[in-house]
Amino acid sequence: MTMSDTLAFSREELLICTIARLLEGCRIVATGASSPIPGSAALLARAQSNGALRVNVLGSVRNDFLCDGGVELFDLAAQGRLDAFFLGGGQIDGEANINLVGAGGAYPQTDVRWPGSFGSGYLYYLVPRVILFREEHTRRVMVPKVDFISAAGPRNDGTYRPGGPIGLLTNLCWFSWQKEKRRFRLESVHPGHTVEEVRDNTGFDFDCPARVPQTAVPDETTLQLLRSRIAEEVAETYPRFAERVFRRR
Repeated sequence: MTMSDTLAFSREELLICTIARLLEGCRIVATGASSPIPGSAALLARAQSNGALRVNVLGSVRNDFLCDGGVELFDLAAQGRLDAFFLGGGQIDGEANINLVGAGGAYPQTDVRWPGSFGSGYLYYLVPRVILFREEHTRRVMVPKVDFISAAGPRNDGTYRPGGPIGLLTNLCWFSWQKEKRRFRLESVHPGHTVEEVRDNTGFDFDCPARVPQTAVPDETTLQLLRSRIAEEVAETYPRFAERVFRRR
């Protein structure tokens, strides 16, 4: 039985609405390649802000305001104008390091190769609200220590770093990032899942309060907005995703 069988929304819709809440107060948000859920969330947050939020969805024609692609994106980040961005990885560890290069064996002779780091390390240091996002929450992804550091988690070493993670969102839960302690803290567990399930599928230690609340679910008004206006907007860039999640062509 899936979430959509027992609840009035899908797993993807829950993640989209959760991210949209995390973007409240932002001025400019950008999403990277192959990011339909963050892209949908940014567009939802824009709609809810009545246009106060500017959104750049990489690969879009209607929602890409950058004239020079990644170069301009990096300039925005360096100028302190990019408020939020999304990063993930084939591996993520408890110190918020991410690995986008490969796993198994010593670099460069890794058993598995991934697309590469691109600008992840640069943006991780500069964007103040980086949301780590990976749908798969298993011990092969949430590891004790990444095999290769594509983008380093925050260190208390005096390095100037205005940016960094605010937390990690997965298909099971939401972790906040504790900057001073350099540890994740379990803040909520998604409907249909448990703290024990999160522990069983996480390879690193994390802080956990005595009572962990359920992740807030989307209300009817938000779902209507998501399934109409946002579904149409995101279909321009991610038609298969929109068809699968929102049943749109």
